[in-house]
Amino acid sequence: MPDLPMPERNPDADLLHTVSTSLLEAARGQQPSAWQLCDLAEQRFGTPVLWTIRDALAALLDDPRATRTERAYFRSLLDGEDLTKAIRGFEPPRKQVESTIDQLLDRGLAYRGSAAFHDMVAFMARFRHYSPYNNMLVRLQNPACGLYASAWDWQRRFAREPREDARPMLILAPMTPVMLVYALDDTEGADLPDELRDFASCTGPWDSGWLERMLNNAGQRDRIQVQFKDLSTVQAGFASTRVRDPHWKLRVAIHAALDEPGRFATLCHELGHIHLGHLGADEDCFWPSRRGLDPSAMEVEAESVAYVVCTRLGLDSASPAYVSSHMPDGQLPRGVSLDQIAKVAGLLERMALTLLPLRKGR
Repeated sequence: MPDLPMPERNPDADLLHTVSTSLLEAARGQQPSAWQLCDLAEQRFGTPVLWTIRDALAALLDDPRATRTERAYFRSLLDGEDLTKAIRGFEPPRKQVESTIDQLLDRGLAYRGSAAFHDMVAFMARFRHYSPYNNMLVRLQNPACGLYASAWDWQRRFAREPREDARPMLILAPMTPVMLVYALDDTEGADLPDELRDFASCTGPWDSGWLERMLNNAGQRDRIQVQFKDLSTVQAGFASTRVRDPHWKLRVAIHAALDEPGRFATLCHELGHIHLGHLGADEDCFWPSRRGLDPSAMEVEAESVAYVVCTRLGLDSASPAYVSSHMPDGQLPRGVSLDQIAKVAGLLERMALTLLPLRKGR
């Protein structure tokens, strides 16, 4: 790999402003990798412009045109090592796993045409009449709730009814002060689409050491707290910035009912969100800040990471079905970065195979 010394920089003010504007436009709603930014700048302005990129990004930190999220993204690029590698011509990480990601997208597109996919979409569509405010109220009462409806809706729309010991939740309703609703897990009756039960499944030759080492690396090396707890039927896990102990940087919850392979695949997905920067950067720059992405792009990136890791270890996951639900009109969401997916997948694979050295804080 090349490792050339960076020349002295004294960029022209007009050129610096032009390059900064171009980089800002490229970052709007996408948060591309350092390699993608360098490629864009080189195509527009020629190779010599690479030596002005750091100055251009530094200028954007105080540029009123940039949002707070965009400035955090630029700061993470300047503080990380990827930008230096990209400027010096190191090969982007995507080359190692690009064919695997293409395979996932192809399988996801194929799944979109299946009867199972359309059954799943039809099922989920019947929950869309509840307001965002009521969704918030339900989440406050039951953070693990994935889907909910009134007893009448459960019976009429889904041929299900609340269990005898079901715990109702309160939401606001037109013409009446409140309405009682019930979580999916508090109902019984007609069968659910298979994908609701199997979306976190993972099959193939299993090694318990993969999960053990990944948990150790996440906790000891990255200070990410991982908890196993009861969650909704339709929620395999989540990553959160809310932690009670300041020792932890972030927290991941995994559904306790999952078997070890399912826990591993879900942990890969949630750690993928963190290391892809979807929850923002941390004070030590262990991962970047890429919070401005479209939610569908975030889900495709995180599940692609999980798919690459599982596939390289010989496991078969339900990733194609999951990814297909986040590809509107069969198109890859805007802002998905194959460079970032490849880099994070490589990191998580190493976390599964070996105990990595502890990080040094800033």
